[in-house]
Amino acid sequence: MPDELPSPASQERAQPYAWYVLAMLVLVYVLNFIDRQIVSILAVDIKKDLGLTDSDVGFLGGAAFAVFYALFGIPLGRLADNWRRVRLLGLGLALWSTMTVFSGFARNQFTLSLARMGVGVGEATASPTAYSLISDYFPRRQRATALAIYSSGLYLGGGVSLLIGARIGQWWNAAYPGGGPFGLVGWQAAFLVVGLPGLFLAMWVSTLREPVRGAMDGVSKSGSAHPFADFLDDLSTIVPPLTIYRALRRGPAALAINLGAGAAFAMIALVMIRLTGNVPQWAAVGLGYYAVFSWAGTLRHTDPTTFRLIWGTPAFLTTTLGYGLVSLVAYAIAFWAAPYAETVLHLPKQELAAVIGGTGAVAGFLGVIVGGWVADALRQRNPAGRILVVIFGVVAPVIPIWIGFTTSNPIIFYTMNFLTGTCGAAALGAAAATTQDLVLPRMRGTATAAFFLGTTLVGLSFGPYLVGQISDIAGKVVDGKLVGDLRTGILALTALAPIALALLVHAYRTVPAAEASVAERAGESDGS
Repeated sequence: MPDELPSPASQERAQPYAWYVLAMLVLVYVLNFIDRQIVSILAVDIKKDLGLTDSDVGFLGGAAFAVFYALFGIPLGRLADNWRRVRLLGLGLALWSTMTVFSGFARNQFTLSLARMGVGVGEATASPTAYSLISDYFPRRQRATALAIYSSGLYLGGGVSLLIGARIGQWWNAAYPGGGPFGLVGWQAAFLVVGLPGLFLAMWVSTLREPVRGAMDGVSKSGSAHPFADFLDDLSTIVPPLTIYRALRRGPAALAINLGAGAAFAMIALVMIRLTGNVPQWAAVGLGYYAVFSWAGTLRHTDPTTFRLIWGTPAFLTTTLGYGLVSLVAYAIAFWAAPYAETVLHLPKQELAAVIGGTGAVAGFLGVIVGGWVADALRQRNPAGRILVVIFGVVAPVIPIWIGFTTSNPIIFYTMNFLTGTCGAAALGAAAATTQDLVLPRMRGTATAAFFLGTTLVGLSFGPYLVGQISDIAGKVVDGKLVGDLRTGILALTALAPIALALLVHAYRTVPAAEASVAERAGESDGS
């Protein structure tokens, strides 16, 4: 294709245009997380206006978005492997920005949940396309650093979302105490304002040039001749009842396994609904896990090589699940820190938004950049060196969490929240780069989708919700209304550290051999 840029495998350092593309991708990711995380600073207002509990709000900030983000990341990850990535990213950006605007017109939990689901579908295009583009613009020795820089958009966007959301919401409510045009209140106006710029940025993204797929690793791979037919085929692997039909095509045994798994996930969801009373959370999670099971079964049949390098590689799975638990804690604290400061420490919204948003952005940026740089340096000395940085992301935040969420001193709270964010952010670039190196170039979009199953179906689906659910359980009824205990909900997260540590120790032991044998285990040469 005439606008594709060759990238020779012998290239030692990325070219200037690669850094321009990376800057653009960071900007997209910033907007991605503004649209995703703005629910956090608006949570108290949404909860009051719509009459929700902490677990309801946790669902809106977690599974309502995460399940659809994770599921659609699967077919969209494959589409990123087969179609023009910059075009796919532009379309996805336009979709999630539109759905963010629709969030501003929501009048109840149901309509707001639907809008957040739409945001999840659109944002599912971002990281598969970005990870694949970065891997084709940057040589392997700079890849973790580039991915870490890209990932800094997560923290910058999360911080900016607090600042923007608080300022817009308060300004609107002050200007229109009884509701503004169309009866919109402050939190609704905030969604409108942050959603609109994405529509313009989508047009800018479409001007980026597409690199040669796999050339940076000495592999020149073209996409599928029928990318959208493949996309629809992949979509049928996660959407019931088409999943049942796909299983039937593989034979009676596959059908029986699929139906059995569906029944098991449904039973678990019903038990959890009975225990917690939260129908949306567990219905979404049950659907999500069943869909992933169905997709994995189909992938095993249609692309056994990719299945073998992802689902059949313990190093990939333990890295993904280990980091998934790191992200669970990170997402939970990122979502609940502002509502906690507002309701428990009684800090002014403008102040806490400025401090938590500003320090959170700096903490995340420093953590992910330094973590990526250290991960690349350790990788030069030790094939499993990057996993040490992920382990640091598990262990280091525990003490700051306990100090920060037990103190009544705002300065100590802000400081510990900063340290928690810095330490946790260090792990992302290292984990992402590790999973990319455990597959062949043609599989990177799919591998990214699988990696984000851990960060979303494990991390984002459960992080905000678990804190809210534990808060509701530990809370008490005051004047006929449930008042949650967010402190207990947040501190309970530290119990996950030993599980994450065990997974990552296993990854540390198995990554070197798994990476060295990628081509051999795939039954393919690097030039395939």
